[in-house]
Amino acid sequence: MHEQPPPSATPLPSLRLTARQAISAITDSYAEFTPTTGPPPTSPPADGPLNWHGYDASRERARARTGEEESVLTALATLGGTEAVVLSFEFGFLGGSLGERTGDRLEAAYAIARERRLPLVSLIATGGSRMQEGMRALSQLQRVAGQSALNRAAGLPQIAVLRDPTTGGGWATLGAGADVILALPKAQVGFAGSRVRPPDADPTAYCAEGQFAAGQVDAVVPADELRATLQRWLRLLADAPRPPTTPPSPAPPPSALGTTDMPESGWAAVLRARDTHRPRAESYLRAYFDDWEELSGDRCGGRDPGMRCGFGHRDGRTIAFAAQCGTATRPSGFRTATRLIRLADRLGIPVLTLVDTPGAANDADAERAGAGAAIADTFAALASARVPVTSLLIGEGGSGGALALAAPGQLWATPDSYFSVIAPEMAAAILKRDSHEIQHTADQLRICPQDLLELGIIRGIVTAETDRG
Repeated sequence: MHEQPPPSATPLPSLRLTARQAISAITDSYAEFTPTTGPPPTSPPADGPLNWHGYDASRERARARTGEEESVLTALATLGGTEAVVLSFEFGFLGGSLGERTGDRLEAAYAIARERRLPLVSLIATGGSRMQEGMRALSQLQRVAGQSALNRAAGLPQIAVLRDPTTGGGWATLGAGADVILALPKAQVGFAGSRVRPPDADPTAYCAEGQFAAGQVDAVVPADELRATLQRWLRLLADAPRPPTTPPSPAPPPSALGTTDMPESGWAAVLRARDTHRPRAESYLRAYFDDWEELSGDRCGGRDPGMRCGFGHRDGRTIAFAAQCGTATRPSGFRTATRLIRLADRLGIPVLTLVDTPGAANDADAERAGAGAAIADTFAALASARVPVTSLLIGEGGSGGALALAAPGQLWATPDSYFSVIAPEMAAAILKRDSHEIQHTADQLRICPQDLLELGIIRGIVTAETDRG
């Protein structure tokens, strides 16, 4: 192993850092390691497996230009005191392309992460598979995917940083397959590289910002903030008991932040919950967590600003959260919440959900985007979670769109909330009642917090003095 000194305090801002510059910019220190699997690196076939004329000469020029033996550097590193395995691509070595010897290094890195129970951080800058090795190069994607699956099964987090460019198989495996995906501003990101995409393609679809808008990237992080952001993510995910032999203790329900007296009627409960001055998810997250980082997007082409998901620190431990923000939840919101719950379950992290929605979005676009399937998947994720899930109703509980985020048997409520099989106005319409009967219908539905407690729907009503736990 080759020990590297600590980097300077200010990371280099350029997207096109070398592999060593990129890893130095985010680590306290690192020690390289070389693979112990695969063919001997000292005796590759002449001009590669395809006998591609000039391939050896191209590799030699790449070595002379970059000082590297391959397109990826693998190392054990510390980031803010947290140990991790780090991969850093050298784009100057044949465009950071993946060949068989790249696959050897990647496989070794995943194996060491499993052996030492460490998270894996990938600093990606690649144009994809190496053409001079043909299908032997392309098959490395299966190799990487297999190794990634083993680390997922072991409950080990994977974080990807998308540098410029991240295209082809590097994006479709190391990048898009990671648990948390961060991207540098204006980095080229997409399965199709610039030379092979349609000539009339919208360029915004192939950049970090476009991928974020489409729900494929969790955050676009400026270069000078990347080091601190990675350190926070590693503290949140690497400190978790993964996977637990016994489930972790549940997240305590948050204290109530709004009014503490009970509503006098069902309609009064509705008006309270719909009050624009009532505390929303943002207020509850700030009061509950010491710090947090958020995931964004459903990895299927959509993101819902009305659903906030992530991981936070509270009293020295990590808790995952999925929080509705008072708007109609879209299919992408449900899929993002499902993604969060399943990731937390795999890592052994307890979950908190904040329920607050008038209901699932029911417009035509939501139906075309698979509202029913997305809601069903969220129900299934909660029902099958091995980690404890705590839910708090903080406002409107509108029908199945709210129930999908309510943990069975573990739902609490604030005094300024309600939960109903359907909105009172819609219930009256379905029952063919006049509008002046809406308030009476709300009372009949028994949707107040005290009603929900008596009916056995919730475990309790939280107060401003609820124990922090």
